[in-house]
Amino acid sequence: MSSVSMHDQIRTLINERRDDYISLLSEWVQEATLPGHEQHYQQRIAERYQALGLDTDLWEIDIDTLADNPYFHCQRDSLAGSPNVVGTWKGAGGGRSLILNGHVDVVPEGDHDQWQDHPFSGHVSDGCLFGRGVTDMKGGNLSALIAVETLMALGIRLKGDVIVQSVVEEEAGGAGTLAALERGYTADAALIPEPSEQKLFPRQQGSRWFRLTVSGVKAHGGTRYEGVSALEKSVPVIQAIQALEARRNAELDDPLYAGVPIPLPINLGRIAGGDWPSSVPDDITMEGRIGVGPGETVAAAEQSLRDAMAALAEVDDWFIDHPVDVTFYGACWQPGGIDMDNPLVTQLADAFERVHGRQPAVQASPWGTDGGLLSQYGIPALVFGPGITRLAHHPDEHIRLDDVFAVAEIMALTLMDWCELADT
Repeated sequence: MSSVSMHDQIRTLINERRDDYISLLSEWVQEATLPGHEQHYQQRIAERYQALGLDTDLWEIDIDTLADNPYFHCQRDSLAGSPNVVGTWKGAGGGRSLILNGHVDVVPEGDHDQWQDHPFSGHVSDGCLFGRGVTDMKGGNLSALIAVETLMALGIRLKGDVIVQSVVEEEAGGAGTLAALERGYTADAALIPEPSEQKLFPRQQGSRWFRLTVSGVKAHGGTRYEGVSALEKSVPVIQAIQALEARRNAELDDPLYAGVPIPLPINLGRIAGGDWPSSVPDDITMEGRIGVGPGETVAAAEQSLRDAMAALAEVDDWFIDHPVDVTFYGACWQPGGIDMDNPLVTQLADAFERVHGRQPAVQASPWGTDGGLLSQYGIPALVFGPGITRLAHHPDEHIRLDDVFAVAEIMALTLMDWCELADT
């Protein structure tokens, strides 16, 4: 069988099963797999893997076994009700192995009034499927499943193993992928179908959550001059963060970030403080995330923020005796990626051209993924998937269904090239 006719058979079978796969994706989206509510969904995934004949591993993560790992970050005291699933398609031997890594946890849906339909409707309209989690990243997970199912249905055998991972807790720092790594699931490389809009993301920034506490002195609002407003002292803190962001991005020299307005953002996502309208606030808390550049350590990024806050004492004497308290907590995503000359990059780009008739765009990821964690374990990770990047976490999240199937076709071709065809 020639490679051309094999490609034709892959495309034909995917198209024949298109309606069934759309229905499956709709069902997946209708399950609100918020943190702590993934169990039923993951059991269904495990059953699908088992029906395929994959070596299937469904297990609940014991946080205590990960607590001492330097890469462990989790906001929950227990991961009960949030199992991982890994299905392994064993190769004939002699080929490279590949992890297809996807997370099933989704972020909260937010204000339902901002959605045109129910956030977990799975509604299909104008060639798109709508619902929380469909672009981030159940659509990409379906692409991976289609690729594997299609090759298996055509009787294609590969030399290398394909490890399909359905993990939890990516949105809070990657405890699910870390648990899979510690359970022994490694490979020669990883492909992560996060919503890249079919661009290749060989570099991924990391990020770290932080909390800043700004102190003041409480006083009656009628004599506010007797106090020190922590809110007013927060102004130079915010200005220092903006200046730090500008410096860090000016120092970044990476052509893959060309065209990205702010490659390494420092975002303030929450500000709270004060307890009475007629009182001067004596503390303000600000929480946010700092981007970590490819090749940079999380510790180095943390130190840059500490140094910027310490330097406030040079512009305002108040901060000499009342320094900003800097705490790093909660989620952490490691930076990572893959070398541009890695065969996985070139083979996927070739498969993309065979499907679309052009070369793919290549840039750095504007956000972190579990690929950074895989990179820390020596597994080169490439992000490539369907999904509209800007719609991740947004109201009316949706995905173009044609993209899901195009990515599945590209992934199937890449699997054959990377893992190599076994003799029949």
